Amino acid sequence: MSPPKLLAPCAGSSTAPIGRDPRPMGAVGAVPAAKDFLCLSLLELMKVTGQSYWNVRKLLCKVSLACAPKMQTAYEMKMKRAINPSSAFLSTTLDGLDKALHGGVACGSLTEVTGPAGCGKTQFCLMMSVLATLPISMGGLDGAVIYIDTESAFGAERLVEIAEHRFPNYFGTEEKLFSMTRSIHLYRELTCDSVLKRIETLEEEIISKKVKLVIIDSVASVVRKEFDTKLQGNLMERSNFLAREASLLKYLAEEFSIPVSFSFFFFF
Repeated sequence: MSPPKLLAPCAGSSTAPIGRDPRPMGAVGAVPAAKDFLCLSLLELMKVTGQSYWNVRKLLCKVSLACAPKMQTAYEMKMKRAINPSSAFLSTTLDGLDKALHGGVACGSLTEVTGPAGCGKTQFCLMMSVLATLPISMGGLDGAVIYIDTESAFGAERLVEIAEHRFPNYFGTEEKLFSMTRSIHLYRELTCDSVLKRIETLEEEIISKKVKLVIIDSVASVVRKEFDTKLQGNLMERSNFLAREASLLKYLAEEFSIPVSFSFFFFF
């Protein structure tokens, strides 16, 4: 009996189909996703698929190769940006800041916005949200924004004010303002655990909603509330949380070539 053929490569997705319904020969349950398939032992896979030991090993190898991220050389990464330099940065429209950032907020990477309380970090995040929704011809990314608010500081009225003030000609109609505000998806997450869970679910949303910018405002807020570094063990837990969060955000930024911004307090 030959092994079942894959319908399509997974391309890193944990929900891509792995082939036919693997329930022949009295199997109890199906394997709905590559993630579930790879979590099973060889013996379990033999029972689920009805295949021989060697066929299951071959199938496991095919699924693993289909899901594994493809290797990139440093040259390929450099050329990817060189092909379309305009998509490498999201301009802040502030000449001095764009010059300091060599073009604006970099796509495909993380950007930390730091400063003392009240210095304008949220204002900057709101402004970048507006800019990301603008058409490419105006220096925007022509896409949606995911805004994770951990301090309940997001203000829809202020967002509209910024849009009308900075681009009065473009946002001169209710239709344009309505389209812009509908493109910004707000999530209020007030704990470290909920922030992390939200980040873990962003991949599908970025694809389905055509997201071009992810903002977390702010990381420091939830961390400061939950981790007192004077208590033994808290410093390590905080470091582990920040490392996990940064790793996930970096993956999203690089995988979808979008800018990811998050704000910190300067003393954090």
